[in-house]
Amino acid sequence: MNRKKLKSSFDWQYWTSGKSDLKSMKPLLVSRILFNTLLINEFEHALLKLKNEDCVWGPVHTSVGQEALAAATMAALKKGDKITGSHRAHHQFLAKSLNYVTPEKWNPVKDQFPKAVSEVVQKTMAEIMGLSPGYCGGRGGSMHLRYAEAGILGTNAIVGGGIPLATGAAYAEQYSKSGNVVVCFFGDGAINQGVFHESCNLAGIWNLPVIYFVENNLYGVGTHADISCAVKDLSIRADSYGMDGRIIDGNDVTAIYETVKNVAAGIRKGNRPCLIEAKCYRHYHHAGDQPGSTFGYRTKKEEREWLTKDAITTYPKALQEAKLLTRAQIEKITQAVKAVVAQAVDFCATHEKTYQVRQELWPKPETVDAGIRSDGLELVDIEYSKSEDFPNKTEMAYSDAIAAVTGRWLEKDNQTVVLGEEIASFGGGAYGATKKLPALYPQRVRNTPITEAGFVGLACGAAMNGTRPIVELMFPDFALVAADQLFNQIGKARHMYGGTTDLPLVVRTRIAVGCGYGGQHSMDPVAIFSLFPGWRILAPSNSADYIGLFNSAMQSLDPVLMVEHHALYTKKYQVPKDNLDYFIPFGKANKVSEGEDITLVGYSSIIDRLKVIGEQLKSQGISADTIDLRTLDLPSIDYETIGESLKKTGALAIIEEAPTSNSIGSTIAAEVYQRFYDELDGPVACVTSKDVPNSVSRMLEAAAMLKDEEIIETVLAVAKRRWR
Repeated sequence: MNRKKLKSSFDWQYWTSGKSDLKSMKPLLVSRILFNTLLINEFEHALLKLKNEDCVWGPVHTSVGQEALAAATMAALKKGDKITGSHRAHHQFLAKSLNYVTPEKWNPVKDQFPKAVSEVVQKTMAEIMGLSPGYCGGRGGSMHLRYAEAGILGTNAIVGGGIPLATGAAYAEQYSKSGNVVVCFFGDGAINQGVFHESCNLAGIWNLPVIYFVENNLYGVGTHADISCAVKDLSIRADSYGMDGRIIDGNDVTAIYETVKNVAAGIRKGNRPCLIEAKCYRHYHHAGDQPGSTFGYRTKKEEREWLTKDAITTYPKALQEAKLLTRAQIEKITQAVKAVVAQAVDFCATHEKTYQVRQELWPKPETVDAGIRSDGLELVDIEYSKSEDFPNKTEMAYSDAIAAVTGRWLEKDNQTVVLGEEIASFGGGAYGATKKLPALYPQRVRNTPITEAGFVGLACGAAMNGTRPIVELMFPDFALVAADQLFNQIGKARHMYGGTTDLPLVVRTRIAVGCGYGGQHSMDPVAIFSLFPGWRILAPSNSADYIGLFNSAMQSLDPVLMVEHHALYTKKYQVPKDNLDYFIPFGKANKVSEGEDITLVGYSSIIDRLKVIGEQLKSQGISADTIDLRTLDLPSIDYETIGESLKKTGALAIIEEAPTSNSIGSTIAAEVYQRFYDELDGPVACVTSKDVPNSVSRMLEAAAMLKDEEIIETVLAVAKRRWR
C-alpha cells in the first residue's frame, strides 16, 4: 500500500507580545484602550448591583474578565467596520460605540469626557434595563443590542444565531466594495453549532471580508470546552474552510490589538477570512455575580489563577512599567470612568435606600406592537393596478413569469441578488425559475452550498446591511432546516431591535404536492410562517398576480414569503403585454367569480380547481362567490372582501390543499365568527387534505390529497345549510 503524508496550507499562528511591543504603542492609544476597559468593568459591576436590586428584568450575562479583549479589538478596527455579538456582548457593544462617538484626538488623561460618551453609557444601560431611551427602545435588553450607525448590526440571544448574519453583512460589504471588515463575536459554545460551519464554509468559498472571533472563556454555562469540543484549540477548525487561524491571550492587550489590526488589514487587501481564538475567562457564573465555583463546576484555585492574569489589573501595571502612563494618570482615568457610569445609573434609577427604576422611562404599553412591520411608507406612492387596466394581454407560463420579474429587478436595482441551491445551474435553475438570468447576471445569481440555515441567515445579514436578496428554498420543508434564521432572526429582528432595521428580502419556495416527492418535500409552508407576525406571505395563483405581487414584495422593507405551487409552473396565463412593472397590493383578495349561495375562499393552485368546480355547481343550482386570498399572513387577510361576500351568501367554505395541521382555514374561520357572526346561516366549513405526510407512492399520495368530489360534497352541504 502506497502512502503519502499530506500537508495543509493552513496559516495558523499564536501571537504574543513583549515589553518592547507595548512600548511601541502610542500613549493616546493605550489610554483610550484603558479607559474603555475600566469603563466596561465599572459598567458591568454597576449593572450587577442594579440586577440584585431588581432593576433589571431577565438575565444579565456580564463580560467581567473579558473587558480588555473588546477594548483592544475595537481599537484596531475602523469606524466603518461592522460587528455582531452574542448574548454576552456588553463589552463589545460599549467599546465599539465609544470608539464611534469619541473624537479621534480625545485624550482621557487630559480632556473631559465628551457628552457623547455619557450618552452611549446611559443609552446602553437604559436598553439593558428595558427602558425607552435605550438603543432599541428597551425591547432588546441585555442580549439584543443594536446601534447601526456605530456598525453594530445586532447582538443575539441564540447561541451562534448571529454568525450567519455577520457572514451576510460581510457579503454585502464585499458586494458594495466598501473596504469594511465584519467581525463576528461568539463564545466557545457556539463553535459547535451547525450554522458556524455553514457560515464559515460560505465565507471561505466566497472569500468574504469577515473575522470570526471566538472568545474561548472555557465554559458554555457550566460545561467545560474540553467536554463539548473534540479539539483543544478551537481555531484549528478554520483549516476546514479555507481560512486562516490565530490564537491570542485574551489578557495580552498588545497582542490582541496587533493581531486584529494585522488580520483586518490583510482582509482589506483580499486575504482569506480568519478565525481568531482568544483564550480568556469570565469571572462570574453564566449570569449574575456569583463565581462558577459556587455552582461546583470549577474550583476556587482556578478562579484565583485567572484573576492574577486579568488585564483589569495587569494592563495598568504594565503601562506604568513601560512609562506610558503614570499612576496619577491611571487614577484620573479611573475616576472619570466611575463618574460616567454613576451618571448612567442616576439617569436610569433613583437611589434612596435601594435603587428604583425611574418610572417615567418605561416604554408606553401602547407601543408594544410597534415595529413588527415597516410603517409602509415605502409602498405609499405605488399606483396599484387591476386586470382591466391592461387591455393588451399575452400568455406567459407561471415559471416564466417568476424568471421575468426576477430579471426585471436585477435589471433595475443593482442591490438585488439571488441566492439558492442550483439556481445558477442548467441555464436557469432546476425548474426554470431563473431562466436565462445566470448568464445575464453571473455575479448576482449565485449557487449556494446545500446549507439552508447558512445562506438564509446570510441573506438576513445582507438585507440588514443594504442589499435586497431573493432567496430560493427549493422545497418548503427545507424551511425547517433554516427555522432559526427564518423565525428567530428574520421574523423577529425588526421588532426585537426596536424598529431600527429593515428586512428587505424575499424568500421563494415551491410546493411539490402531487409530484411524488414524499413526506419531506411536500409541505405547505403557509401555516408555519403565519405564526410569526414579522413575515408577509403571498401565494399568487396565476402569472399576472405573481408579477404584481412580487413587485410589491420587492418594494417592501419587510421579509416576504412567495409561495409557488409546482402544479402552476407549466400553466400559461394572461399577463399584461410588455409590462413587468405593475403592482398588486398586499392584503387585497381577488374576486374570481360572483355568486349568491356560498362564499368559497382559497389560494394558490386550488383557485383553478375552484373555477372548474364553480361551473359544476351551477348545474346543481348553486352559484359561488369565489375569493382568491393572495395574501396569507394573518394580519393581512382580506376580511373586508370576505365580509362583503357573506352579506350576500351567508355561507362560507375555506378550501385548502394543505393537510389540516398545515392549514390556516380554522384560524380564518375563528376570525370570521368574531367579525361576521350575524351574517352566517351556519357553520364555516374548513376543507383540507388528509392530515398525513404525503407518500411517495402514487396511489397513497393521491389518496391523501383533497379531491374535487370532496370539495363539491362539502360545498353543496354548506350551501344548502345541511353542513353538520
